[in-house]
Amino acid sequence: MNKLAIVCFTAMLFFSAAPWADTVDINHDNAAKLALHLKGIGKTKAKAIIAYRKKHGAFKTINELLKVKGIGKKTLAANRKKISLGTTKQTSEPYIIEFPAQD
Repeated sequence: MNKLAIVCFTAMLFFSAAPWADTVDINHDNAAKLALHLKGIGKTKAKAIIAYRKKHGAFKTINELLKVKGIGKKTLAANRKKISLGTTKQTSEPYIIEFPAQD
Protein backbone atom coordinates (compact mmCIF):
# COMPACT_ATOMS: atom_id res chain seq x y z
CA MET A 1 0.00 0.00 0.00
CA ASN A 2 1.50 3.35 -0.90
CA LYS A 3 1.92 6.24 1.54
CA LEU A 4 -0.94 8.28 0.06
CA ALA A 5 -3.35 5.39 0.55
CA ILE A 6 -2.24 4.99 4.17
CA VAL A 7 -2.68 8.72 4.84
CA CYS A 8 -6.14 8.71 3.24
CA PHE A 9 -7.19 5.61 5.19
CA THR A 10 -5.95 7.11 8.47
CA ALA A 11 -7.79 10.39 7.79
CA MET A 12 -10.96 8.49 6.99
CA LEU A 13 -10.78 6.61 10.29
CA PHE A 14 -10.11 9.78 12.26
CA PHE A 15 -12.92 11.84 10.74
CA SER A 16 -15.47 9.03 10.73
CA ALA A 17 -14.98 8.51 14.48
CA ALA A 18 -15.07 12.21 15.39
CA PRO A 19 -18.86 12.48 15.94
CA TRP A 20 -18.70 9.74 18.60
CA ALA A 21 -15.67 11.11 20.39
CA ASP A 22 -17.74 12.86 23.07
CA THR A 23 -20.34 10.11 23.50
CA VAL A 24 -20.47 8.64 26.98
CA ASP A 25 -21.48 5.19 28.09
CA ILE A 26 -23.45 5.63 31.30
CA ASN A 27 -23.05 1.94 32.13
CA HIS A 28 -19.25 1.80 31.93
CA ASP A 29 -17.60 5.23 31.82
CA ASN A 30 -16.12 6.76 34.96
CA ALA A 31 -17.32 9.91 36.72
CA ALA A 32 -14.56 12.07 35.24
CA LYS A 33 -15.62 11.27 31.67
CA LEU A 34 -19.30 11.79 32.47
CA ALA A 35 -18.57 15.19 34.02
CA LEU A 36 -16.33 16.21 31.13
CA HIS A 37 -18.72 15.39 28.29
CA LEU A 38 -22.21 15.90 29.70
CA LYS A 39 -23.70 19.38 29.87
CA GLY A 40 -24.88 20.32 33.36
CA ILE A 41 -23.21 17.30 34.94
CA GLY A 42 -20.39 18.12 37.32
CA LYS A 43 -18.39 15.92 39.66
CA THR A 44 -21.22 15.55 42.18
CA LYS A 45 -23.89 14.48 39.68
CA ALA A 46 -21.42 12.23 37.85
CA LYS A 47 -20.63 10.48 41.14
CA ALA A 48 -24.38 10.15 41.78
CA ILE A 49 -24.77 8.41 38.40
CA ILE A 50 -21.99 5.96 39.31
CA ALA A 51 -23.52 5.36 42.77
CA TYR A 52 -26.96 4.71 41.25
CA ARG A 53 -25.40 2.31 38.74
CA LYS A 54 -23.58 0.40 41.49
CA LYS A 55 -26.71 0.14 43.64
CA HIS A 56 -29.28 -0.69 40.92
CA GLY A 57 -27.18 -2.27 38.17
CA ALA A 58 -26.79 -1.14 34.60
CA PHE A 59 -29.16 1.46 33.20
CA LYS A 60 -31.72 -0.20 30.96
CA THR A 61 -32.92 3.04 29.34
CA ILE A 62 -31.55 6.55 29.07
CA ASN A 63 -34.72 7.84 30.78
CA GLU A 64 -33.69 5.92 33.91
CA LEU A 65 -31.19 8.74 34.52
CA LEU A 66 -34.18 10.76 35.76
CA LYS A 67 -34.12 8.57 38.88
CA VAL A 68 -30.67 9.93 39.78
CA LYS A 69 -30.91 12.77 42.28
CA GLY A 70 -30.16 16.10 40.64
CA ILE A 71 -30.86 15.06 37.06
CA GLY A 72 -34.03 16.46 35.56
CA LYS A 73 -35.77 16.48 32.22
CA LYS A 74 -33.86 19.53 30.92
CA THR A 75 -30.46 18.04 31.72
CA LEU A 76 -31.44 14.74 30.14
CA ALA A 77 -32.79 16.46 27.01
CA ALA A 78 -29.59 18.50 26.63
CA ASN A 79 -27.48 15.33 26.71
CA ARG A 80 -29.65 12.63 25.16
CA LYS A 81 -27.68 12.46 21.88
CA LYS A 82 -24.38 12.09 23.74
CA ILE A 83 -25.47 9.17 25.94
CA SER A 84 -25.19 5.49 25.17
CA LEU A 85 -26.04 2.44 27.24
CA GLY A 86 -22.98 0.57 26.05
CA THR A 87 -22.84 -3.17 25.93
CA THR A 88 -23.34 -5.78 28.57
CA LYS A 89 -19.67 -6.77 28.44
CA GLN A 90 -16.84 -4.24 28.37
CA THR A 91 -13.53 -5.36 26.92
CA SER A 92 -10.21 -3.69 27.45
CA GLU A 93 -8.68 -5.08 24.27
CA PRO A 94 -7.41 -2.38 21.93
CA TYR A 95 -8.65 -2.11 18.39
CA ILE A 96 -5.69 -2.90 16.14
CA ILE A 97 -5.44 -2.21 12.43
CA GLU A 98 -2.87 -4.27 10.59
CA PHE A 99 -1.44 -3.16 7.28
CA PRO A 100 0.04 -5.62 4.80
CA ALA A 101 3.81 -5.52 4.42
CA GLN A 102 5.07 -3.19 1.73
CA ASP A 103 7.08 -4.68 -1.10
